[in-house]
Order: sequence, then C-alpha cells, then structure tokens
Amino acid sequence: MAGRVGIVAVAQTKFEGKTLDKHTAELMYDVTRDVMGQTGLEFKEGSIDSTVAASYDLLSGPAGAYMFLGYVVGAYQREDERVLEDGALAVYYGAMQILSGHCDTVLLVSYTKESAIDKNLYEWVGMDQIYQRRVGLDFVSAAGLQAMRYTTKYGITPEQCAKVVVKARKNASNNPNAMCCDSLTVDDVLRSAMLCDPIRVQEAKPTPVDGACAMILASEDRAKKITDKPVWITGLGTCYDQHDLGWRELADCESLTTAAQRAYKMAGIKDPMKEFDVAEISEQYSYQELLWSEGLGFCGKGEGGKLIDSGKTDMGGELPINPSGGMLSGLPVCVAGMQRAAECVLQLRGEAGARQVSGATKAVAHGVDGPAGQLQCVITLEN
Repeated sequence: MAGRVGIVAVAQTKFEGKTLDKHTAELMYDVTRDVMGQTGLEFKEGSIDSTVAASYDLLSGPAGAYMFLGYVVGAYQREDERVLEDGALAVYYGAMQILSGHCDTVLLVSYTKESAIDKNLYEWVGMDQIYQRRVGLDFVSAAGLQAMRYTTKYGITPEQCAKVVVKARKNASNNPNAMCCDSLTVDDVLRSAMLCDPIRVQEAKPTPVDGACAMILASEDRAKKITDKPVWITGLGTCYDQHDLGWRELADCESLTTAAQRAYKMAGIKDPMKEFDVAEISEQYSYQELLWSEGLGFCGKGEGGKLIDSGKTDMGGELPINPSGGMLSGLPVCVAGMQRAAECVLQLRGEAGARQVSGATKAVAHGVDGPAGQLQCVITLEN
C-alpha cells in the first residue's frame, strides 16, 4: 500500500432480536456518538471528511430511505457515499478514499433492522426476476444447494457442521454484545428442525437481528494524532462471482480465494494459518465456516471438516475463528462484515475482554453478500 490507513475508533450496539423501542436512526446515532466521542472529532471542516453508510434500502422501508437518515451521521454538507452491500465493502470503500488522497478521515456506519421486514422476502427480491424468483429461490435455498453440493463432494459430515455452531455459541458466551450465547451440544444441533436440507434451524444465523456498527478510518499521519493505538489496514481484496448459481461450482468458493489472494499479496501474507492470530469471518450457516476457511487458505479444498475436528480454530488453538461468536450468535446482514473488522480491532488493541486472544498482532476480517457467497471481501489488519 502507498501509505497506511488506520482504524482509530470502533463501536457496536448490542445485537437484539427486535428493538421495538428504537428507530433505525437511533441505532445509527448510538454508534456514531460513541466513535465521535472516542476521537474528539466533530462534524466540521477539517474533522470528518466523508461518510460511508452500508445497508439495504429494502430493510428500511421506502426507496431512498437513507435521505431521511443521513443527518444522524453528519452526511449533509460533506462527501457522503452509500454501499448497498455488506459493511465490509464500506471499510474497503473508505480505505480507498483515504489512499486516493481525497480524504484524511472517514466515518463508516453499517445498520440494519431485520425485524422491519421478512428476511426471505428481500432476499427473494435480490434473485433474478425472470427465472429464479418464479421458483421461489432465495438466499436460504441457495445456501441449501451449496451446502448439499459441498458436503457431498468432499464428504463433510453433519457432525462437523454442527461443531461450528457449538463453538460459536460457546465463544458468544464471552461476548456481551452477542444475541445468542446458550450452550449447545452437537446432538442439540442435529436434533433441530430441518430449515433447508441439509441445513438445520440451529445451523443458520438467528433471524431477525437488529443493530449497528461504526468506525473511523484515518490517514497515517492523522491516525497517529487521534489515538496512540491505531490498527492498520494492511491488505484489501474483493471479488464478485456469477449471480446465476448454475455458472458456479458451489463446492469451491473461487471468489473468496481470489479476494483473499489479493489482500494477502498486498499485506505480504504467505501462510495465513500461521501468520494470523485471529480470524473473524461471516458465516450465516454452519457449513460456511468450513468452506470459507478453505477459501481463506486456512486449509486445502475439502479439508474444512478436518480443520474443525482438529481444534485449531477453537479459543486457545492455532488460529481462533470467531472468538466473538460470529453471525451464528446473532448478527444482522449488512452490519456483519464491518463488525468482523471491528472485532479484529478490539483483539489487536487488547480490548476484547473475556474473548481476548492473547498476544494477537495480526488478524483477518471477512464479509460476504449475495446468494451462496457471490460477493466476498477480505481485510487484513495489524497493530
């Protein structure tokens, strides 16, 4: 990278099933006030140069809903951008604004109230309107197709997928912001009702979940003036795959492999399993932690099941994955990717509390969007 981009402040709400007592604007305000307070920055010239907000309009109600929300994050009278994808893309976009030399400080906010609309409905709208919507295909059924193909091709067992859920809930018990932190066993997961074969209810992220996340990025010189504990973005990579599922080999996440290789090349990462101390990845379904681990280079193709069996991704293992509990403990779409990066920042600053990975100096955050992991984003960080 030419120069460095630092993350100088992060904030997140507690993630809850239904925040009936809070408007979307209030969720945004809470995290914005938090990060602004941490840095002492204000919405005036020479302070925050740009705002980047991530969410889906469909989750807010009317088209162009952000026009009624931008004032909360100081979007007026300054550069303001929208990312209608996962929050990791907002981090990517904000970093590009700084690396381009156009901005010195960027405020990022991701927000979602899944309780405002049925999740399957807006995901269905995101599918091809000519062929796929007609058969009712949505992100859940797309994940079912991917899970079936992946587990069948590589012999991944139901028990291995269930172990991901057990680990996630155990880790979430140490995270005060997590929504679901109840103790589960492999048998508990396998006895739960079938959601979309072979995915069971306990193997999918809880829905609905409401919440928000914010962070402030700054150029190297500015970051050092704002805080004595900046976390540096060392690598960025993103990649889209075909939207049509029939054009992809669903058992292999090539778009993630490409995004990871781009980020690792930028960061100088040669052996991700050995060089990273912690990984926060977005897994809406249990099988995805195994498949995404392969795409991120933590193991070879088809070896995600062996990786979870090895215990290397547990707390205290060689590379703890999702010490926060991940999406399986309850995170909203759009917010998840930015919250992955925020969790990595807390780890690298030694501020993760009971979920802290001892001595963490390098981390990788991952965001995903689209059916069956169509869009992948990878961010590497170090202190």
